[in-house]
Amino acid sequence: QARALADGLALELHEGDAEALPFADGSFDVVLSTFGVMFAPNHVASADELARVCRPGGRIGLASWTPAGFIGELFGVVGRHVPPPKGVMPPSLWGKREHLAELFGSAAASIEAERKDFAFRYESAAHFIHIFRSFYGPTLKAFAALDEGGRGALQADMEALIAKYDRGGGRALVVPAEYLEVVITRA
Repeated sequence: QARALADGLALELHEGDAEALPFADGSFDVVLSTFGVMFAPNHVASADELARVCRPGGRIGLASWTPAGFIGELFGVVGRHVPPPKGVMPPSLWGKREHLAELFGSAAASIEAERKDFAFRYESAAHFIHIFRSFYGPTLKAFAALDEGGRGALQADMEALIAKYDRGGGRALVVPAEYLEVVITRA
């Protein structure tokens, strides 16, 4: 909010449940989620809500990690140590165009999707793990749920995954992470 004010933008923040948004039907011309709604447990309810609050002809913009990219693989690593609750769909499914077509169905007049890469840049693998262990919900919760031996095993598996993706050449850590950038035009 402070950044928006510094840029002279009026901004209202509302905290809410992605599966039951506190807004009337068709309230917005544009609805955005950047690596957010993908973590709501009920994908169908969340997609329905995004479509409901977007006016016909409006746009829904999404950025979601892909299953085959670095973060998608990280979810797999974390899930092997701390399995997700039964019935919860993987968040990275939001990074598949086919899944979005199923979710939005007739609510979408069109779905434009493009794969892109975000480059994580950190001093080292240890620095990356420290940040993700301290601040990134899925890994923070996984480390908190494990005993000392489990935390060590998770860290070792994360280090191996990071090494697989690192393009920093030993100077710093540079890890490309594929995501899907999507614009859905509301029917």
